Amino acid sequence: MITVRGSISTVLPPERAFAFLSEFENTSTWDPGTPVVEKRSEGPAAVGHRYHAEAEFRGKRRPIEYEIEELRPGHIRLRGENKTLVAFDSMDVVPSTSIPGGSDVTYTAEFDLNGVLKIAQPVLRPAFDALRDPALNGMKGKLDSLAG
Repeated sequence: MITVRGSISTVLPPERAFAFLSEFENTSTWDPGTPVVEKRSEGPAAVGHRYHAEAEFRGKRRPIEYEIEELRPGHIRLRGENKTLVAFDSMDVVPSTSIPGGSDVTYTAEFDLNGVLKIAQPVLRPAFDALRDPALNGMKGKLDSLAG
C-alpha cells in the first residue's frame, strides 16, 4: 500500500473547514489531481453516500467510485475503487495549534494497487507522492479564501 499524508493550517474555523471538506464534491475545487467529483446521493454527506470522481494520474484521467465509510465531527473517510486500485481518503480537522480560531487539517490518501500493478508499487510511489503538495496547497488556498 502507498500512503500519502500531509497537513495544512488554515484561518478557517474547524466547523466551517470540516463542513466544506466533508462535502466531498467540493474536492474538485481544491485538488488539481481530481478535476471531477459528482455526488450520486441525495442530501447532506452521510455514511453510504456515493460519488463519481475522475482522477488525473500520469497524464491520464481515470474514473473512480467513492463511498463515505466513516463520518463524525472532524473526521471523514471514503473508500474509492476502480479496476486498478482501491483508495482510502481521510480528512481530519481539529482546532489549530498555530492559528487562533483556525484549523489544522490532516489529509491521508492510501492506495492499494491491483493485479500486476501491485508489483510496481515501489516504482509508482514517487508519482503518488507528487500528488500531495498540489492538493495540500489547493486545500489551504481554498479554505483560507472561504474565511474572507
